[in-house]
Amino acid sequence: MEFGIWDIVQIVGALAFFIFGMKMMSDGIQRAAGSQLRNILRTMTKNRFLGVFTGFLTTGLVQSSSATTVMTVSFVNAGLLTLVESAGVMMGANIGTTITGWIISILGFKLKLSAYSIPLFAIGVPMLFAKRGKMRYWGEFIIGFAILFMGLSYLKGAVPDIKGNPEVLDFLKNFTDWGLLSRIFFVFVGTLVTIVVQSSSAAMAITLTMCAQGWLPFEVAAAMILGENIGTTITAELASLVGNVHAKRSARIHSMFNIIGVTWMVILLPVVLPILSGFVTSVFGTADPYTSEGMPIGLSAFHTVFNLLNVIMLIGFVPWLVKAAVWSVKSKGESDEIKRLKFIDSSQKTPELATIELQKETAHFGEVTSRMSGFTRTLINTTEAKTQNEMYKKLKKYEDITDSMETEITEYITKLANKEITPKTSLRFRSILNITNDLERIGDIYYQVSKTIERKNEDKIYFTPEQRNSLNEMMDLVDAAFTTMIKNLEAPSYDGVILDEANDREEDINRFRNKLRKENLNKLGTEGYNVNSAMIFNNLFSSFERVGDHIINVSEAVVGEI
Repeated sequence: MEFGIWDIVQIVGALAFFIFGMKMMSDGIQRAAGSQLRNILRTMTKNRFLGVFTGFLTTGLVQSSSATTVMTVSFVNAGLLTLVESAGVMMGANIGTTITGWIISILGFKLKLSAYSIPLFAIGVPMLFAKRGKMRYWGEFIIGFAILFMGLSYLKGAVPDIKGNPEVLDFLKNFTDWGLLSRIFFVFVGTLVTIVVQSSSAAMAITLTMCAQGWLPFEVAAAMILGENIGTTITAELASLVGNVHAKRSARIHSMFNIIGVTWMVILLPVVLPILSGFVTSVFGTADPYTSEGMPIGLSAFHTVFNLLNVIMLIGFVPWLVKAAVWSVKSKGESDEIKRLKFIDSSQKTPELATIELQKETAHFGEVTSRMSGFTRTLINTTEAKTQNEMYKKLKKYEDITDSMETEITEYITKLANKEITPKTSLRFRSILNITNDLERIGDIYYQVSKTIERKNEDKIYFTPEQRNSLNEMMDLVDAAFTTMIKNLEAPSYDGVILDEANDREEDINRFRNKLRKENLNKLGTEGYNVNSAMIFNNLFSSFERVGDHIINVSEAVVGEI
Protein backbone atom coordinates (compact mmCIF):
# COMPACT_ATOMS: atom_id res chain seq x y z
CA MET A 1 0.00 0.00 0.00
CA GLU A 2 1.48 3.32 -1.07
CA PHE A 3 0.88 6.47 0.94
CA GLY A 4 2.29 9.71 -0.49
CA ILE A 5 2.06 13.47 -0.47
CA TRP A 6 -1.22 13.46 -2.39
CA ASP A 7 -2.84 11.29 0.30
CA ILE A 8 -1.67 13.70 3.00
CA VAL A 9 -3.11 16.64 1.05
CA GLN A 10 -6.41 14.75 0.75
CA ILE A 11 -6.51 14.20 4.53
CA VAL A 12 -5.64 17.84 5.26
CA GLY A 13 -8.28 19.04 2.81
CA ALA A 14 -10.96 16.75 4.29
CA LEU A 15 -10.02 17.94 7.78
CA ALA A 16 -10.22 21.57 6.67
CA PHE A 17 -13.68 20.86 5.21
CA PHE A 18 -14.77 19.32 8.53
CA ILE A 19 -13.42 22.26 10.60
CA PHE A 20 -15.02 24.80 8.25
CA GLY A 21 -18.38 23.05 8.59
CA MET A 22 -18.08 22.96 12.37
CA LYS A 23 -17.17 26.65 12.52
CA MET A 24 -20.02 27.61 10.20
CA MET A 25 -22.48 25.54 12.23
CA SER A 26 -21.24 27.00 15.53
CA ASP A 27 -21.22 30.59 14.25
CA GLY A 28 -24.70 30.17 12.77
CA ILE A 29 -26.34 29.00 15.97
CA GLN A 30 -24.45 31.59 18.04
CA ARG A 31 -25.78 34.35 15.79
CA ALA A 32 -29.29 32.89 15.73
CA ALA A 33 -29.48 32.41 19.49
CA GLY A 34 -26.59 34.58 20.66
CA SER A 35 -28.47 36.77 23.12
CA GLN A 36 -30.23 33.75 24.63
CA LEU A 37 -26.91 31.93 25.04
CA ARG A 38 -25.35 34.97 26.69
CA ASN A 39 -28.34 35.27 29.01
CA ILE A 40 -28.05 31.59 29.90
CA LEU A 41 -24.38 32.02 30.78
CA ARG A 42 -25.01 35.16 32.81
CA THR A 43 -28.12 34.07 34.71
CA MET A 44 -27.56 30.32 35.23
CA THR A 45 -24.20 30.52 37.00
CA LYS A 46 -25.26 31.45 40.52
CA ASN A 47 -23.31 28.49 41.90
CA ARG A 48 -20.66 26.17 40.52
CA PHE A 49 -23.07 23.20 40.14
CA LEU A 50 -25.53 25.21 38.07
CA GLY A 51 -22.52 26.56 36.17
CA VAL A 52 -21.53 23.02 35.18
CA PHE A 53 -24.99 22.42 33.73
CA THR A 54 -24.86 25.80 31.97
CA GLY A 55 -21.48 25.03 30.39
CA PHE A 56 -22.73 21.60 29.28
CA LEU A 57 -25.93 23.04 27.79
CA THR A 58 -24.20 25.89 25.96
CA THR A 59 -21.46 23.65 24.53
CA GLY A 60 -24.02 21.03 23.51
CA LEU A 61 -25.94 23.70 21.59
CA VAL A 62 -23.03 25.40 19.82
CA GLN A 63 -21.03 22.16 19.44
CA SER A 64 -17.84 23.93 20.44
CA SER A 65 -16.25 23.95 23.88
CA SER A 66 -13.85 26.57 22.52
CA ALA A 67 -16.76 28.93 21.81
CA THR A 68 -18.10 28.40 25.34
CA THR A 69 -14.72 28.88 27.03
CA VAL A 70 -13.88 31.96 24.96
CA MET A 71 -17.31 33.41 25.77
CA THR A 72 -16.73 32.63 29.46
CA VAL A 73 -13.29 34.24 29.47
CA SER A 74 -14.73 37.37 27.82
CA PHE A 75 -17.48 37.55 30.46
CA VAL A 76 -14.90 37.25 33.24
CA ASN A 77 -12.89 39.97 31.51
CA ALA A 78 -15.98 42.21 31.54
CA GLY A 79 -16.74 41.32 35.15
CA LEU A 80 -20.03 39.57 34.32
CA LEU A 81 -18.82 36.30 35.86
CA THR A 82 -16.63 35.62 38.88
CA LEU A 83 -13.74 33.15 38.76
CA VAL A 84 -15.75 30.61 40.78
CA GLU A 85 -18.71 30.92 38.41
CA SER A 86 -16.46 30.61 35.36
CA ALA A 87 -14.87 27.43 36.77
CA GLY A 88 -18.24 25.67 36.79
CA VAL A 89 -18.96 26.73 33.20
CA MET A 90 -15.54 25.49 32.03
CA MET A 91 -16.14 22.12 33.69
CA GLY A 92 -19.54 21.81 32.04
CA ALA A 93 -18.04 22.73 28.67
CA ASN A 94 -15.68 19.76 28.99
CA ILE A 95 -18.66 17.42 29.37
CA GLY A 96 -20.58 19.16 26.58
CA THR A 97 -17.79 18.74 24.08
CA THR A 98 -18.05 14.93 24.39
CA ILE A 99 -21.38 15.12 22.51
CA THR A 100 -19.42 15.68 19.28
CA GLY A 101 -17.72 12.30 19.70
CA TRP A 102 -21.06 10.55 20.16
CA ILE A 103 -22.50 12.23 17.06
CA ILE A 104 -19.50 11.13 15.00
CA SER A 105 -19.44 7.61 16.46
CA ILE A 106 -23.16 6.87 16.22
CA LEU A 107 -24.12 8.83 13.11
CA GLY A 108 -20.93 9.58 11.23
CA PHE A 109 -19.73 5.98 11.02
CA LYS A 110 -23.04 4.16 11.16
CA LEU A 111 -25.08 6.21 8.69
CA LYS A 112 -24.05 7.60 5.33
CA LEU A 113 -24.87 11.14 6.37
CA SER A 114 -22.88 12.53 3.47
CA ALA A 115 -25.75 11.30 1.27
CA TYR A 116 -28.11 13.58 3.19
CA SER A 117 -25.83 16.61 2.89
CA ILE A 118 -27.14 17.65 -0.54
CA PRO A 119 -30.78 17.80 0.63
CA LEU A 120 -29.58 19.83 3.62
CA PHE A 121 -27.98 22.30 1.18
CA ALA A 122 -31.34 22.48 -0.60
CA ILE A 123 -32.92 23.56 2.70
CA GLY A 124 -30.12 25.78 3.97
CA VAL A 125 -29.10 27.80 0.90
CA PRO A 126 -32.57 29.40 0.27
CA MET A 127 -32.60 30.37 3.96
CA LEU A 128 -29.41 32.42 3.37
CA PHE A 129 -31.43 34.77 1.15
CA ALA A 130 -34.25 35.25 3.65
CA LYS A 131 -34.94 38.83 4.70
CA ARG A 132 -35.26 37.87 8.35
CA GLY A 133 -31.81 37.92 9.95
CA LYS A 134 -32.27 34.89 12.18
CA MET A 135 -33.52 32.78 9.29
CA ARG A 136 -30.20 33.42 7.51
CA TYR A 137 -28.28 32.33 10.58
CA TRP A 138 -30.27 29.11 10.89
CA GLY A 139 -29.47 28.55 7.22
CA GLU A 140 -25.77 28.88 8.05
CA PHE A 141 -26.22 26.33 10.83
CA ILE A 142 -27.85 23.78 8.49
CA ILE A 143 -25.23 24.29 5.77
CA GLY A 144 -22.45 24.00 8.35
CA PHE A 145 -23.99 20.74 9.56
CA ALA A 146 -24.03 19.39 5.99
CA ILE A 147 -20.42 20.46 5.32
CA LEU A 148 -19.28 18.96 8.63
CA PHE A 149 -20.51 15.48 7.71
CA MET A 150 -19.29 15.77 4.13
CA GLY A 151 -15.88 16.61 5.58
CA LEU A 152 -16.11 13.62 7.93
CA SER A 153 -17.04 11.36 5.02
CA TYR A 154 -14.10 12.62 2.94
CA LEU A 155 -11.81 12.25 5.96
CA LYS A 156 -12.85 8.63 6.39
CA GLY A 157 -12.23 8.02 2.67
CA ALA A 158 -8.88 9.84 2.68
CA VAL A 159 -7.44 7.84 5.58
CA PRO A 160 -6.48 4.47 4.06
CA ASP A 161 -7.81 1.27 5.62
CA ILE A 162 -4.70 -0.40 7.00
CA LYS A 163 -6.21 -3.09 9.19
CA GLY A 164 -4.16 -5.63 7.28
CA ASN A 165 -0.99 -3.58 7.17
CA PRO A 166 1.36 -5.02 9.83
CA GLU A 167 4.17 -2.57 9.08
CA VAL A 168 2.27 0.44 10.41
CA LEU A 169 0.95 -1.52 13.39
CA ASP A 170 4.50 -2.67 14.19
CA PHE A 171 5.65 0.94 13.94
CA LEU A 172 3.04 1.96 16.53
CA LYS A 173 3.98 -0.93 18.78
CA ASN A 174 7.44 0.55 19.07
CA PHE A 175 5.84 3.39 21.02
CA THR A 176 3.37 1.35 23.08
CA ASP A 177 5.77 -0.84 25.07
CA TRP A 178 7.03 1.82 27.49
CA GLY A 179 4.17 1.64 29.97
CA LEU A 180 3.44 4.99 31.60
CA LEU A 181 5.92 6.77 29.29
CA SER A 182 3.99 5.51 26.25
CA ARG A 183 0.75 6.91 27.62
CA ILE A 184 2.41 10.25 28.34
CA PHE A 185 3.89 10.28 24.83
CA PHE A 186 0.49 9.81 23.17
CA VAL A 187 -1.07 12.40 25.49
CA PHE A 188 1.52 14.80 24.11
CA VAL A 189 0.64 13.74 20.54
CA GLY A 190 -3.06 14.42 21.19
CA THR A 191 -2.25 17.80 22.69
CA LEU A 192 -0.12 18.71 19.68
CA VAL A 193 -2.80 17.65 17.18
CA THR A 194 -5.43 19.78 18.97
CA ILE A 195 -3.13 22.81 19.11
CA VAL A 196 -2.43 22.48 15.38
CA VAL A 197 -6.08 22.16 14.28
CA GLN A 198 -7.32 24.52 17.06
CA SER A 199 -10.33 22.33 17.75
CA SER A 200 -10.68 19.41 20.16
CA SER A 201 -13.73 18.26 18.17
CA ALA A 202 -11.68 18.11 14.96
CA ALA A 203 -8.88 16.30 16.80
CA MET A 204 -11.49 13.87 18.14
CA ALA A 205 -12.74 13.29 14.59
CA ILE A 206 -9.20 12.51 13.43
CA THR A 207 -8.67 10.07 16.30
CA LEU A 208 -12.00 8.29 15.77
CA THR A 209 -11.40 8.04 12.03
CA MET A 210 -7.94 6.51 12.50
CA CYS A 211 -9.41 4.05 15.00
CA ALA A 212 -12.21 3.03 12.64
CA GLN A 213 -9.60 2.39 9.94
CA GLY A 214 -7.45 0.29 12.25
CA TRP A 215 -4.62 2.75 12.72
CA LEU A 216 -4.62 3.04 16.52
CA PRO A 217 -4.99 0.59 19.41
CA PHE A 218 -7.61 1.45 22.05
CA GLU A 219 -5.05 2.43 24.72
CA VAL A 220 -3.20 4.77 22.35
CA ALA A 221 -6.41 6.46 21.17
CA ALA A 222 -7.58 6.93 24.77
CA ALA A 223 -4.28 8.61 25.66
CA MET A 224 -4.58 10.87 22.60
CA ILE A 225 -8.08 11.90 23.68
CA LEU A 226 -6.68 12.85 27.08
CA GLY A 227 -4.12 14.99 25.27
CA GLU A 228 -6.90 16.65 23.28
CA ASN A 229 -8.44 17.75 26.60
CA ILE A 230 -5.21 19.59 27.38
CA GLY A 231 -4.86 20.97 23.84
CA THR A 232 -8.31 22.57 23.91
CA THR A 233 -7.25 24.78 26.83
CA ILE A 234 -4.93 26.65 24.48
CA THR A 235 -7.93 28.40 22.88
CA ALA A 236 -9.02 29.90 26.20
CA GLU A 237 -5.43 30.83 27.05
CA LEU A 238 -5.06 32.63 23.70
CA ALA A 239 -8.39 34.43 24.19
CA SER A 240 -7.28 35.61 27.63
CA LEU A 241 -4.07 37.20 26.33
CA VAL A 242 -5.97 40.35 25.34
CA GLY A 243 -8.02 40.33 28.54
CA ASN A 244 -7.39 41.56 32.06
CA VAL A 245 -5.90 39.57 34.93
CA HIS A 246 -9.27 38.02 35.77
CA ALA A 247 -9.67 36.65 32.23
CA LYS A 248 -6.16 35.15 32.39
CA ARG A 249 -6.97 33.53 35.73
CA SER A 250 -10.19 32.07 34.34
CA ALA A 251 -8.28 30.47 31.45
CA ARG A 252 -5.67 29.20 33.92
CA ILE A 253 -8.39 27.47 35.98
CA HIS A 254 -9.54 25.68 32.81
CA SER A 255 -5.98 24.56 32.07
CA MET A 256 -5.32 23.33 35.62
CA PHE A 257 -8.63 21.46 35.73
CA ASN A 258 -7.83 19.57 32.52
CA ILE A 259 -4.17 18.91 33.36
CA ILE A 260 -5.03 17.55 36.83
CA GLY A 261 -7.71 15.30 35.33
CA VAL A 262 -5.42 13.97 32.61
CA THR A 263 -2.68 13.29 35.19
CA TRP A 264 -4.75 10.97 37.36
CA MET A 265 -6.40 9.27 34.37
CA VAL A 266 -3.05 8.56 32.65
CA ILE A 267 -1.98 6.68 35.77
CA LEU A 268 -5.26 4.73 36.05
CA LEU A 269 -5.73 4.09 32.31
CA PRO A 270 -4.74 0.36 32.43
CA VAL A 271 -7.37 -0.19 35.15
CA VAL A 272 -10.15 2.02 33.71
CA LEU A 273 -10.12 0.83 30.08
CA PRO A 274 -10.86 -2.89 30.70
CA ILE A 275 -13.72 -1.95 33.07
CA LEU A 276 -15.08 0.53 30.51
CA SER A 277 -14.74 -2.05 27.73
CA GLY A 278 -16.93 -4.53 29.58
CA PHE A 279 -19.46 -1.83 30.43
CA VAL A 280 -19.77 -0.58 26.83
CA THR A 281 -20.08 -4.10 25.43
CA SER A 282 -22.83 -5.10 27.84
CA VAL A 283 -24.79 -1.80 27.86
CA PHE A 284 -24.57 -0.76 24.20
CA GLY A 285 -24.31 -4.25 22.75
CA THR A 286 -21.49 -3.12 20.44
CA ALA A 287 -18.29 -4.85 19.49
CA ASP A 288 -15.41 -4.88 21.96
CA PRO A 289 -13.80 -1.37 22.07
CA TYR A 290 -10.44 -3.09 21.69
CA THR A 291 -11.46 -3.88 18.10
CA SER A 292 -11.68 -1.28 15.34
CA GLU A 293 -15.43 -1.86 14.97
CA GLY A 294 -16.23 -1.09 18.60
CA MET A 295 -13.53 1.48 19.23
CA PRO A 296 -15.43 4.67 18.17
CA ILE A 297 -18.27 4.01 20.65
CA GLY A 298 -15.76 2.90 23.29
CA LEU A 299 -13.71 6.08 22.91
CA SER A 300 -16.80 8.32 23.03
CA ALA A 301 -17.85 6.58 26.24
CA PHE A 302 -14.33 6.96 27.66
CA HIS A 303 -14.30 10.67 26.79
CA THR A 304 -17.62 11.24 28.55
CA VAL A 305 -16.81 9.10 31.59
CA PHE A 306 -13.42 10.77 32.04
CA ASN A 307 -14.86 14.29 31.96
CA LEU A 308 -17.77 13.38 34.24
CA LEU A 309 -15.46 11.77 36.81
CA ASN A 310 -13.06 14.72 36.63
CA VAL A 311 -15.89 17.18 37.31
CA ILE A 312 -17.20 15.08 40.20
CA MET A 313 -13.72 14.83 41.72
CA LEU A 314 -12.68 18.47 41.33
CA ILE A 315 -15.88 20.49 41.69
CA GLY A 316 -15.41 20.56 45.45
CA PHE A 317 -11.91 21.98 44.99
CA VAL A 318 -12.93 25.01 42.92
CA PRO A 319 -11.94 27.51 45.66
CA TRP A 320 -8.45 25.97 45.71
CA LEU A 321 -8.24 26.12 41.90
CA VAL A 322 -9.19 29.79 42.09
CA LYS A 323 -6.47 30.43 44.70
CA ALA A 324 -3.91 28.60 42.57
CA ALA A 325 -4.93 30.67 39.52
CA VAL A 326 -4.62 33.93 41.50
CA TRP A 327 -1.20 32.82 42.73
CA SER A 328 0.05 31.76 39.29
CA VAL A 329 -1.24 34.79 37.36
CA LYS A 330 0.12 37.89 39.05
CA SER A 331 -1.59 41.24 38.71
CA LYS A 332 0.31 43.98 36.89
CA GLY A 333 -1.28 46.73 38.94
CA GLU A 334 -4.47 48.74 39.24
CA SER A 335 -5.24 48.90 35.51
CA ASP A 336 -5.02 45.10 35.31
CA GLU A 337 -7.19 44.60 38.37
CA ILE A 338 -9.92 46.98 37.18
CA LYS A 339 -13.28 45.29 37.48
CA ARG A 340 -16.58 46.43 36.19
CA LEU A 341 -18.45 46.40 39.50
CA LYS A 342 -16.87 46.71 42.92
CA PHE A 343 -19.65 47.02 45.52
CA ILE A 344 -22.84 45.41 44.25
CA ASP A 345 -23.35 41.71 43.61
CA SER A 346 -26.10 39.28 42.67
CA SER A 347 -27.20 38.55 46.25
CA GLN A 348 -30.75 39.46 47.21
CA LYS A 349 -31.13 42.63 49.28
CA THR A 350 -33.94 44.99 50.15
CA PRO A 351 -34.02 48.08 47.90
CA GLU A 352 -33.17 50.34 50.85
CA LEU A 353 -30.06 48.33 51.76
CA ALA A 354 -29.04 48.05 48.11
CA THR A 355 -29.21 51.86 47.73
CA ILE A 356 -26.13 52.26 49.92
CA GLU A 357 -24.10 49.90 47.73
CA LEU A 358 -25.46 51.49 44.57
CA GLN A 359 -24.28 54.91 45.69
CA LYS A 360 -20.81 53.52 46.41
CA GLU A 361 -20.81 51.82 43.01
CA THR A 362 -21.85 55.05 41.29
CA ALA A 363 -19.01 56.94 43.00
CA HIS A 364 -16.64 54.20 41.84
CA PHE A 365 -18.09 54.57 38.32
CA GLY A 366 -17.35 58.32 38.44
CA GLU A 367 -13.77 57.70 39.53
CA VAL A 368 -13.24 55.10 36.76
CA THR A 369 -14.60 57.53 34.14
CA SER A 370 -12.39 60.38 35.39
CA ARG A 371 -9.26 58.32 34.65
CA MET A 372 -10.00 58.70 30.95
CA SER A 373 -9.14 62.39 31.25
CA GLY A 374 -5.59 61.52 32.30
CA PHE A 375 -5.18 59.07 29.43
CA THR A 376 -6.42 61.73 26.98
CA ARG A 377 -4.02 64.32 28.39
CA THR A 378 -1.11 61.92 27.87
CA LEU A 379 -2.31 61.22 24.33
CA ILE A 380 -2.42 64.92 23.43
CA ASN A 381 0.98 65.73 24.89
CA THR A 382 3.08 62.79 23.74
CA THR A 383 4.76 62.29 20.38
CA GLU A 384 5.93 58.71 21.03
CA ALA A 385 4.04 56.17 18.93
CA LYS A 386 4.35 53.44 21.59
CA THR A 387 2.81 55.64 24.29
CA GLN A 388 0.08 56.79 21.90
CA ASN A 389 -0.87 53.19 21.03
CA GLU A 390 -0.98 52.33 24.73
CA MET A 391 -3.36 55.24 25.39
CA TYR A 392 -5.59 54.27 22.45
CA LYS A 393 -5.94 50.78 23.93
CA LYS A 394 -6.60 52.09 27.44
CA LEU A 395 -9.28 54.50 26.28
CA LYS A 396 -11.00 51.75 24.29
CA LYS A 397 -10.80 49.41 27.28
CA TYR A 398 -12.27 52.01 29.63
CA GLU A 399 -15.01 52.88 27.14
CA ASP A 400 -16.01 49.19 27.19
CA ILE A 401 -15.90 49.24 30.99
CA THR A 402 -18.19 52.28 31.21
CA ASP A 403 -20.66 50.59 28.84
CA SER A 404 -20.70 47.46 30.98
CA MET A 405 -21.01 49.37 34.25
CA GLU A 406 -24.03 51.31 33.02
CA THR A 407 -25.69 48.12 31.78
CA GLU A 408 -25.09 46.19 34.99
CA ILE A 409 -26.17 49.00 37.32
CA THR A 410 -29.31 49.54 35.24
CA GLU A 411 -30.15 45.81 35.31
CA TYR A 412 -29.55 45.71 39.07
CA ILE A 413 -31.89 48.66 39.67
CA THR A 414 -34.51 47.16 37.35
CA LYS A 415 -34.60 43.99 39.45
CA LEU A 416 -34.89 46.01 42.67
CA ALA A 417 -37.62 48.22 41.19
CA ASN A 418 -39.86 45.16 40.86
CA LYS A 419 -40.04 45.02 44.65
CA GLU A 420 -42.04 47.31 46.90
CA ILE A 421 -40.03 50.51 47.40
CA THR A 422 -40.55 53.83 49.15
CA PRO A 423 -40.97 57.08 47.16
CA LYS A 424 -37.57 58.28 48.46
CA THR A 425 -35.83 55.12 47.27
CA SER A 426 -37.60 55.36 43.92
CA LEU A 427 -36.31 58.93 43.52
CA ARG A 428 -32.79 57.78 44.43
CA PHE A 429 -32.92 55.00 41.85
CA ARG A 430 -34.01 57.46 39.17
CA SER A 431 -31.12 59.76 40.11
CA ILE A 432 -28.60 56.91 39.88
CA LEU A 433 -29.93 55.83 36.48
CA ASN A 434 -29.46 59.40 35.21
CA ILE A 435 -25.96 59.54 36.70
CA THR A 436 -24.84 56.27 35.08
CA ASN A 437 -26.19 57.42 31.73
CA ASP A 438 -24.15 60.64 31.90
CA LEU A 439 -21.00 58.81 33.04
CA GLU A 440 -21.34 56.35 30.16
CA ARG A 441 -21.72 59.27 27.73
CA ILE A 442 -18.49 60.77 29.09
CA GLY A 443 -16.74 57.47 28.29
CA ASP A 444 -18.11 57.63 24.73
CA ILE A 445 -16.86 61.21 24.27
CA TYR A 446 -13.33 60.40 25.43
CA TYR A 447 -13.21 57.40 23.12
CA GLN A 448 -14.32 59.56 20.17
CA VAL A 449 -11.66 62.10 21.14
CA SER A 450 -9.04 59.32 20.98
CA LYS A 451 -10.20 58.34 17.48
CA THR A 452 -9.99 62.00 16.39
CA ILE A 453 -6.43 62.26 17.72
CA GLU A 454 -5.54 58.95 16.07
CA ARG A 455 -6.69 60.25 12.67
CA LYS A 456 -4.81 63.52 13.28
CA ASN A 457 -1.60 61.64 13.97
CA GLU A 458 -2.08 59.35 10.95
CA ASP A 459 -2.58 62.39 8.71
CA LYS A 460 0.52 64.13 10.16
CA ILE A 461 -1.48 67.13 11.38
CA TYR A 462 0.17 69.01 14.24
CA PHE A 463 -1.07 71.42 16.89
CA THR A 464 0.68 74.72 17.51
CA PRO A 465 2.17 75.14 21.02
CA GLU A 466 -0.60 77.65 21.75
CA GLN A 467 -3.33 75.16 20.75
CA ARG A 468 -1.76 72.43 22.88
CA ASN A 469 -1.49 74.76 25.89
CA SER A 470 -5.11 75.78 25.48
CA LEU A 471 -6.24 72.15 25.41
CA ASN A 472 -4.23 71.45 28.57
CA GLU A 473 -5.85 74.43 30.27
CA MET A 474 -9.30 73.21 29.24
CA MET A 475 -8.47 69.75 30.62
CA ASP A 476 -7.39 71.34 33.90
CA LEU A 477 -10.84 72.88 34.20
CA VAL A 478 -12.51 69.56 33.36
CA ASP A 479 -10.38 67.75 35.96
CA ALA A 480 -11.42 70.30 38.58
CA ALA A 481 -15.05 69.62 37.64
CA PHE A 482 -14.41 65.87 37.97
CA THR A 483 -13.02 66.40 41.48
CA THR A 484 -16.16 68.26 42.53
CA MET A 485 -18.40 65.65 40.89
CA ILE A 486 -16.70 62.73 42.68
CA LYS A 487 -16.91 64.61 46.00
CA ASN A 488 -20.65 65.00 45.46
CA LEU A 489 -21.05 61.35 44.50
CA GLU A 490 -19.25 60.28 47.68
CA ALA A 491 -21.51 62.37 49.94
CA PRO A 492 -23.34 60.07 52.43
CA SER A 493 -26.89 59.49 51.17
CA TYR A 494 -26.37 62.47 48.84
CA ASP A 495 -27.34 64.69 51.75
CA GLY A 496 -25.95 68.19 52.14
CA VAL A 497 -24.75 68.45 48.53
CA ILE A 498 -24.77 72.06 47.28
CA LEU A 499 -24.40 72.82 43.59
CA ASP A 500 -22.58 76.16 43.94
CA GLU A 501 -19.10 74.71 43.41
CA ALA A 502 -20.24 72.42 40.58
CA ASN A 503 -21.98 75.34 38.84
CA ASP A 504 -18.84 77.46 39.15
CA ARG A 505 -16.77 74.72 37.51
CA GLU A 506 -19.32 74.42 34.67
CA GLU A 507 -19.30 78.19 34.09
CA ASP A 508 -15.47 78.20 33.97
CA ILE A 509 -15.51 75.50 31.29
CA ASN A 510 -18.20 77.25 29.20
CA ARG A 511 -16.44 80.60 29.48
CA PHE A 512 -13.11 79.15 28.35
CA ARG A 513 -14.78 77.22 25.51
CA ASN A 514 -16.32 80.49 24.22
CA LYS A 515 -12.92 82.20 24.43
CA LEU A 516 -11.18 79.42 22.45
CA ARG A 517 -13.94 79.31 19.83
CA LYS A 518 -13.68 83.07 19.23
CA GLU A 519 -9.88 83.03 19.02
CA ASN A 520 -9.90 80.01 16.69
CA LEU A 521 -12.39 81.67 14.29
CA ASN A 522 -10.42 84.92 14.27
CA LYS A 523 -7.18 83.11 13.35
CA LEU A 524 -8.71 81.13 10.49
CA GLY A 525 -7.43 82.49 7.19
CA THR A 526 -4.33 84.04 8.70
CA GLU A 527 -0.95 82.99 7.37
CA GLY A 528 0.49 79.86 8.96
CA TYR A 529 -2.73 78.83 10.72
CA ASN A 530 -3.54 75.34 9.41
CA VAL A 531 -7.25 74.85 8.69
CA ASN A 532 -7.22 71.08 9.40
CA SER A 533 -5.45 71.67 12.69
CA ALA A 534 -7.97 74.39 13.59
CA MET A 535 -10.91 72.07 12.85
CA ILE A 536 -9.52 69.28 15.04
CA PHE A 537 -8.67 71.81 17.76
CA ASN A 538 -12.28 73.05 17.69
CA ASN A 539 -13.55 69.46 17.80
CA LEU A 540 -11.48 68.66 20.90
CA PHE A 541 -12.21 71.69 23.07
CA SER A 542 -15.90 71.39 22.14
CA SER A 543 -15.81 67.72 23.19
CA PHE A 544 -14.24 68.65 26.52
CA GLU A 545 -17.01 71.20 27.05
CA ARG A 546 -19.57 68.44 26.43
CA VAL A 547 -17.81 66.36 29.08
CA GLY A 548 -18.32 69.32 31.41
CA ASP A 549 -22.04 69.32 30.56
CA HIS A 550 -22.39 65.68 31.58
CA ILE A 551 -20.36 66.32 34.75
CA ILE A 552 -22.75 69.05 35.92
CA ASN A 553 -25.67 66.78 34.98
CA VAL A 554 -24.28 64.19 37.42
CA SER A 555 -24.14 66.69 40.30
CA GLU A 556 -27.65 67.90 39.47
CA ALA A 557 -28.90 64.30 39.55
CA VAL A 558 -27.27 63.84 42.97
CA VAL A 559 -29.44 66.59 44.44
CA GLY A 560 -32.48 65.35 42.51
CA GLU A 561 -32.75 68.18 39.99
CA ILE A 562 -32.86 65.79 37.02
